[in-house]
Amino acid sequence: MNNMNGTLKAGVIGTGVMGRNHVRIYSELSKVHLVGVCDANEAAAHDVAETFGTTALTLDEIIEQSDLISIAVPTQFHYEVARKCIENGVHVLIEKPFVDDLDQGRELIELAKEHGVIIQVGHIERFNPAVGALLELIGDLDVIAIEAHRLGPPLARQIEDSAVMDLMIHDIDILLSLVDSPIERISATGARGVQHATAQVAFENGVLGVLTASRLTQKKVRTLNVTARECQIEVDYIDQTVRIHRQFHPQYTDESGKMRQRFESVTERPLVETGEPLKRELSAFIDVVATGGTPLVTAEQALRAIEVARQIDGLASASEMKAKVLTE
Repeated sequence: MNNMNGTLKAGVIGTGVMGRNHVRIYSELSKVHLVGVCDANEAAAHDVAETFGTTALTLDEIIEQSDLISIAVPTQFHYEVARKCIENGVHVLIEKPFVDDLDQGRELIELAKEHGVIIQVGHIERFNPAVGALLELIGDLDVIAIEAHRLGPPLARQIEDSAVMDLMIHDIDILLSLVDSPIERISATGARGVQHATAQVAFENGVLGVLTASRLTQKKVRTLNVTARECQIEVDYIDQTVRIHRQFHPQYTDESGKMRQRFESVTERPLVETGEPLKRELSAFIDVVATGGTPLVTAEQALRAIEVARQIDGLASASEMKAKVLTE
């Protein structure tokens, strides 16, 4: 630890869209002191530092001055930056996807254990209040299927990752956190260079996951539906709402004295305490560092999500290539 007065010192490496939001939130949180930002683009670092009243630092400087660091650089640089932080005893929150190379991810996990450092991975939807509400409900249900849609229009900025690795990986992580069972089989189909993809994940306990991700739709959608024998639950990540649909068949006696059944549909809306998921995520990271606890999203969980995402991505790409060959 580098802090001398009990207040944890935070830094952010990478000042792109996500990194800038990390900087904003650290600057707002009273339980940390934002020591500065770092970026390979020095002009960008100085611009963000000026906006949020902090300092642009070199990589060595920010590691030296920080107790915890958010790493929001492009994925191919996660390993290199995280390794340097960990070797210097600095706790890290690494944006998703955790790493490019699974072996490097495993190496970081072992290195963190060796240095007594915490790794948390930025699967932000785990901190969506609606997901928290869902977790309180799902444990007592006989779940049949979980269906997720993460759709949106093309972005103005260039992203090299497919819709699976950039978007669907969020829902893969949520699915794996909800279903406590090994995966039995996976199938997937892709279109337009896997900018649109659908996958089916069948678990050994009988639960079926159906995931769709797209950068080609004209409406932004972020939903999760749980089908159970007892009810159906709809989660909207954007609105942070949960709706529970149930069918009731109460009995009644008609005028002739015969017993009848009436069919009734009931929709419940549990109270969800809304809040910014990224702020909840960073607050949780700070708390884990302060207490020495276990992150909600561990590096091991993030690696499993990557493994499944890569399998889906490969199957989606292969299906698209096969379709192309058949039409030629």
